[in-house]
Amino acid sequence: MVDIRSEFIGIKSPNPFWLASAPPTDKAYNVVRAFKAGWGGVVWKTLGEDGPPLVNVNGPRYGVVHGPDRRVLGFNNIELITDRPLEVNLREIKQVKRDWPDRALVVSLMVPCEEQAWIDILARVEETEADGIELNFGCPHGMSERGMGSAVGQVPEYIEMVTRWCKMHTRMPVIVKLTPNITDIRFPALAAVNGNADAVSLINTINSITSVDLDLMTPEPTIDGKGSHGGFCGPAVKPIALNMVAEIARNPETSAIPISGIGGITTWRDAAEFMALGAGNVQVCTAAMTYGFKVVEDMIDGLKDWMEQSGYDRLDDFIGRAVPNVSDWQYLNLNYITKAKIDQDLCIKCGRCFIACEDTSHQAITETKGGERHFEVLDEECVGCNLCVTVCPVENCLTMEQMTSGVDPRTDEAINPEYANWTTHPNNPARIES
Repeated sequence: MVDIRSEFIGIKSPNPFWLASAPPTDKAYNVVRAFKAGWGGVVWKTLGEDGPPLVNVNGPRYGVVHGPDRRVLGFNNIELITDRPLEVNLREIKQVKRDWPDRALVVSLMVPCEEQAWIDILARVEETEADGIELNFGCPHGMSERGMGSAVGQVPEYIEMVTRWCKMHTRMPVIVKLTPNITDIRFPALAAVNGNADAVSLINTINSITSVDLDLMTPEPTIDGKGSHGGFCGPAVKPIALNMVAEIARNPETSAIPISGIGGITTWRDAAEFMALGAGNVQVCTAAMTYGFKVVEDMIDGLKDWMEQSGYDRLDDFIGRAVPNVSDWQYLNLNYITKAKIDQDLCIKCGRCFIACEDTSHQAITETKGGERHFEVLDEECVGCNLCVTVCPVENCLTMEQMTSGVDPRTDEAINPEYANWTTHPNNPARIES
């Protein structure tokens, strides 16, 4: 019997699917609807310090990148943290947690880099009996101009300082949410570790302008003739997020810290990939905003089915299993030889593989044979790059097959079954002598 119950830094939830801090978690009404739909937890939309509520724009807040079929590939948002009074948010958080004790409820926070500001808000959040806090060091617009959000997340010393303050002044677990708008994610992650964070979450949104209105000559979304950079999220950011999660999980200095994975998670498979690369759970936003809260039902069912078919009984059985297989390029096996193969029974003769290879790659696919349209791989030219597999519209029509013996017809060299990488390659001027 597959068990997808999750325990992340001591916070229990019936499944690993949490809603990320964003508009879907801005009030009790939304959060209760999410819990009824089956979400295992939420991170309440970011709260700021007490006083007059923050003011969001009263107009378009989202830009979008669509695929050819109008499927949402990515959102750009210029929304800020909650514009609801702090007292109202705290009251609702307390009531929701009491009504739904089996669900995870973490509160996202963002206040100025002053210790007293953090002390004040931490004490008030503790009174709600929330399960933990998430320090929002990722927001790339609006709040960053005020010295918060990614303005903190881009300075490891600030991350460590604020994290230490929070660990000193609260009993609640502390999750540090990291910005992707940085050169090397390992440095802010290490700062969170050094500040004694209980976990990190990533990625937050990526600085972006998704489009320009060419009639108004203004970035979108447009507010009274002007546009601003915003935060990009959705399926398009998933590859960036996966890489950053993996970098933290495989770095010896940060590998022990638990990770909550965020970034373009739309299906159960996306979630499983994040967890295979070291994430203990996942947070979702764009998928819920695009398809509604019930999208979690497919995620839960799909994950359970895959785990059962794969022989995994619990989440811990596969969390992190792909991490040892993430490598730097220099350690890849240069003696591994593959060639593309076309299944002629599946080929629809569209010619996309030929055009891609002929125009932009290695001219390794025929266009005709015996005067007729026919696509076939020329092993003597094929470098195994798999571009043709990538562009082929028919699943499994083109595959990559390893050569384990004989001679590579492209190089006329014998296949060497021994592992060898760039560090010892004779062409490497800095090679390591064996």
